[in-house]
Amino acid sequence: MPCIGASRTVPGMSVDAWPDGIEVRGIGKADAGAWADLLQAAEAVDDTGEHYDAEDLAEELDDPELNAETDTVALWAGDRMVGYASVRSNPNRTEKDVVRAEGTVRPDRRRRGLGTRLLDWTVARAGALHAERLPDLPCELHCGVADGNEGQRALLEQAGFEPVRYFFEMRVRLDGRPDAADVVPEGLRMIPFETAYDDATRDAHNEAFLDHWGSSLRDAEQWATWFTGTRAFRASYSRLLLDGDRVVAYVLGYEYPADTAATGIRDLYFGQVGTRRAYRGRGAANALLTSALTAAAADGFETASLGVDAANPTGALGLYERLGFTVNRRQASYSLPLG
Repeated sequence: MPCIGASRTVPGMSVDAWPDGIEVRGIGKADAGAWADLLQAAEAVDDTGEHYDAEDLAEELDDPELNAETDTVALWAGDRMVGYASVRSNPNRTEKDVVRAEGTVRPDRRRRGLGTRLLDWTVARAGALHAERLPDLPCELHCGVADGNEGQRALLEQAGFEPVRYFFEMRVRLDGRPDAADVVPEGLRMIPFETAYDDATRDAHNEAFLDHWGSSLRDAEQWATWFTGTRAFRASYSRLLLDGDRVVAYVLGYEYPADTAATGIRDLYFGQVGTRRAYRGRGAANALLTSALTAAAADGFETASLGVDAANPTGALGLYERLGFTVNRRQASYSLPLG
C-alpha cells in the first residue's frame, strides 16, 4: 500500500476526471497546515463559524474508523490545497448505515467543476465504504450545509440530495452573568467530570441519545477519540449528575484555541448534553448547565455555545432559550439514499 500523501488514483474516479494541473492524493498529517489554510479561506466566505488549526486536523486523522488513504482526498495546485473531501461511518450502527461527508473548494477555485468532481468521488467512496462495512443495512449519505451557502445547497440538490433535518447553533454571552445557585434534583449529586467516571459517562450518553435522530452507539475507542480524549475537552467545565455511583446526566465542555484566535472571543462549547430517559423532567440539564456556565464566566469565558436539533424530542431548545441562549446560525442536513 502506498504511504498516505503519495499520488494515486482515487477510488471511484478515473484519472481524467480531474482537470490538468490538479494533483490528487489522500490527506496525511504532514498536510494539516495546508488543510487548515484551505478551511480558513473557505470560512471567510462560507461563515460556518468553525475554525481549525493544524493540530485540530491532525487529531481528526487519528480517528480509528478513518482510513485516510481511501476515505479522504485532497486536490493540490502546486503546494496549495485547493479542495478536499472525506467520508466517515460508524460500524457500530445496527438499523441504518449513515455515511457522513464533508468537503470544500477554495473560493478562488470555485465554479470550475472541482466541487462536482469531489461530490462524485464522495458518493462513489461512500457507497464502497457501505459495501465494506454494513452491506446488509439500508444506507444514507449525509452532508451538512450552512444556512446561506447557496452554492453547496444547489450542488447537492442537483445530485439528488434532499434536506432531512435542521440544526441550530445557539450562543449566550457570559459577561455580567450573575452567579446562579445549582438546583440539583433531589436524591442526586453533582460533581465536576472525573476520569474515573469516563466509561460510566459514555454509557449514559449511549442511553440518552438512543431516541435522537442520527445518533449511534459509541464504543470506548470512539469515545476517547471524539469526546473526552480530544485536546479540546475541558473537564473543569464539564459536569456529571450521579445517582449513587451511576451517571444519569452529563454536560461536556470544549474550548477551541483556533476559534479564539480567529474571533478574539473565548467561547466554551457544550458538545454533549444528555440525561437518561428515566431522569428527564427533573431539571437535570438545567442544573448541570447552570453550574458549568457559572464556572466558565468566573474564569473569563465571554460566551458559551452549543448545537441543537431543531426537532429535538426532549424539549432541549426551550431549555436553552430559558438559560439565555439564542440562535446564532442554522444548518441543514442533506441526505442521499445509497445502494
